Amino acid sequence: MGERRQQLTEWVRERIGTQTFEMQPASGDASFRRYFRVTYDGTRLIAMDSPPDKEKNAEFIQVAQLFQTAGLQVPHILEQDMTRGFLLLTDLGQRQYLPELNEQTVERLYGDALSALMVLQVCLHEADLPAYDATLLQQEMALFSDWYLPKEQGIQLTQDQQATLAATYAVLTESALAQPVVCVHRDYHSRNLMICEGHTPGILDFQDAVMGPITYDLVSLLKDCYIAWPRHQVEDWVKGYHVLALQSGLLQTDDLAQFQQWFDWMGVQRHLKAIGIFARLNHRDGKPGYLKDIPRTMAYVLDVSQRYPELQPFYALLQTLGEA
Repeated sequence: MGERRQQLTEWVRERIGTQTFEMQPASGDASFRRYFRVTYDGTRLIAMDSPPDKEKNAEFIQVAQLFQTAGLQVPHILEQDMTRGFLLLTDLGQRQYLPELNEQTVERLYGDALSALMVLQVCLHEADLPAYDATLLQQEMALFSDWYLPKEQGIQLTQDQQATLAATYAVLTESALAQPVVCVHRDYHSRNLMICEGHTPGILDFQDAVMGPITYDLVSLLKDCYIAWPRHQVEDWVKGYHVLALQSGLLQTDDLAQFQQWFDWMGVQRHLKAIGIFARLNHRDGKPGYLKDIPRTMAYVLDVSQRYPELQPFYALLQTLGEA
């Protein structure tokens, strides 16, 4: 047992006040956080080991409290040691959305997730969170240029190709910043949503929340990097959410075509970021397991890029690079 695991075990023992408990790994994570399920006397909790020099622990606590005030189902923080980065949380269970999604369950599960997303956007539209600004949007897309192309694919871009990429990033950034601003979870997908008793879904991994584009979380859910649905089905869900956003006052103009374009282009931004992160996880962090999700994620990018004239130069670039 490593030193931090030993320290966490001792800390949990002190916090729960019993010598008799089990502590087993609960889930993996793409970050430096680790989760352990603690069981004793019929009680289940989650112990989170989140190194304070590497993770956003203060933000985790802030956003958890924000989401709770909106009535969303998130883990409750029972104990915390900010110096060492240890937290003791309520347990939302083991029924992750991803393995339970299929053609029979998706309408119900996504219906719940879209309802929760609407609550998040309506109730927290004035939350005190960082802005999803141009700098952050561009930094995220640069992960594609910095990690995927050179390190995963061994590609060095020419000056003309770099210019095409920069122009594409600028177009996508402008589209994102043109959208109504809401609270954005920033990783609202099937691996961070849980099927819980009663109030579903449980929501995890929310510490990166910001104030940003209305379609960001919608595209995270409906164009998930870990599971894909037919385009016509996704567009039907987008239409339904567009109606809800109008009724709730989040949108001021009834322009479905504009909303669909925002959604599609936001997806390209997010998916370029995700592809870069998957490559970085492999090359920097020694976690190759996410490489298998790159083809699905790239397919989203190619599908949208070839359908919009403004993105045609980028699609041609991807063809030249052998991605299409």
